[in-house]
Amino acid sequence: MNPTPTLIDASLSINAGYATLRFERDDLRNALTGTNLINDLCNTIAWANANKAISTLIITGAGKAFSSGGNVKEMRDKQGMFGGSQAEISDSYRNGIQRISRAMHSAEIVTIAAVNGAAVGAGFDLCSMADLRIGCEHTRFGETFINLGIIPGDGGAWFLQRLVGYQRAAELSFSGRIIDSKEALEMGILLECVASEELMATAEAYAQDYATKPPLALRQTKRLMKLAQRQELSDFLDVCADVQSQCHHTKDHHRAVDAFVNKTTAQFEGN
Repeated sequence: MNPTPTLIDASLSINAGYATLRFERDDLRNALTGTNLINDLCNTIAWANANKAISTLIITGAGKAFSSGGNVKEMRDKQGMFGGSQAEISDSYRNGIQRISRAMHSAEIVTIAAVNGAAVGAGFDLCSMADLRIGCEHTRFGETFINLGIIPGDGGAWFLQRLVGYQRAAELSFSGRIIDSKEALEMGILLECVASEELMATAEAYAQDYATKPPLALRQTKRLMKLAQRQELSDFLDVCADVQSQCHHTKDHHRAVDAFVNKTTAQFEGN
């Protein structure tokens, strides 16, 4: 396994087959701007992509919030990525918060957001980028950019409507309202809503399950699900045929088939 990344405002714990990234800036409600959390998250995803022993990355926050998104005080004072000319701010978005969007979209591993508290603005968008979202009674979501006279500069409008459909995404984006975990579950934003004391155990149960699957097939399955969102069926089927032929030639495929036939448990090695 490659050396773990050096993190500044987050912590990383590694278990058998999965890892947990925890934002550690409760003093700023785990704001993604004005902290080192963008680098911490992007570096962790790059590390996980490069480690075939890691199947899943759980992302959560320490303290009361999952993430408050952009630092509003920096917006007010025109500091950090919110300062400078229009061209400079545009570059700051491309080289700053939008790195999260690209990193999450290119993540080869399964990503699970364990939403321990409020996730608003870019924090909500980060959750929308994850493959799965688990919430609790403290979970709150808000696509709140409109309330500050700005738009989802991290590309959130692209992710949110793919998650809940255009109409629901439009209503959330136009109103900027906050929704609770019950409504988020009804909308399909949350896969599950559990008691706060069960949040991490529930996320870890999913991660542990995925860690028992053939690693290459799991990553290829995620890759194909992403590809299906932008390809015509005939082109997609061609890719599926090629990827499937590769899978049939892996040792893990033979291990899985033997275990199925013999009613045993296979140990996979990612080859």
